[in-house]
Amino acid sequence: MQKVAKKEQRIDNVLLSLKKLDFLSRSQIQTLHNLGSDRNAQKFLKSIDKYVHSFREGENVYYLSKEGRERVECNKVRKKTIQARHYLMRNSLYIAYGCPSTWENEVALEVEGYTKIICDANFEDNGRDHIIEVDYTQKMSVNKNKIEKYRILSQLGVFETPPMFIWMTTTEYRRKQLLKMCEGLDAQVFIITDFL
Repeated sequence: MQKVAKKEQRIDNVLLSLKKLDFLSRSQIQTLHNLGSDRNAQKFLKSIDKYVHSFREGENVYYLSKEGRERVECNKVRKKTIQARHYLMRNSLYIAYGCPSTWENEVALEVEGYTKIICDANFEDNGRDHIIEVDYTQKMSVNKNKIEKYRILSQLGVFETPPMFIWMTTTEYRRKQLLKMCEGLDAQVFIITDFL
């Protein structure tokens, strides 16, 4: 009886992670929920296939099915998308930073009537905002514009203390470009291979 309750709790925990993070790869679920070996993780995920859908993106990527959304009361409907890599990159940062309890996805930052920007994620650590941006297929001009808006928001006092900007991108070349654009800001830029 206790074994069944433990499995049901693990199922709920995985589904709640998918509710919060939208898409997760098999290895990300394995890491977040201590599923052991690859074989054990695949076996567990197969056992909950009525609650999740999956597709291949290097490895299986999971998202909530209708039944899964109902079980964890999720209103957000996700479908297979080419943008899933963007979510997986963001989730790699979530895991790398220790799954912060203050983590929120798609946060609007604004000064009334002046400028508004939606960051990919935000979390607070020791009273300091950490702003997450993922550069997967974005044009550099869009990134540059976003960085300039962050400078303006900082100057207008939106943040109590200067935030830490954390970027994830795809190549070393793009990392160098982003670091140059972020000069004067407290910024770190990772490439996806830093987390493989």
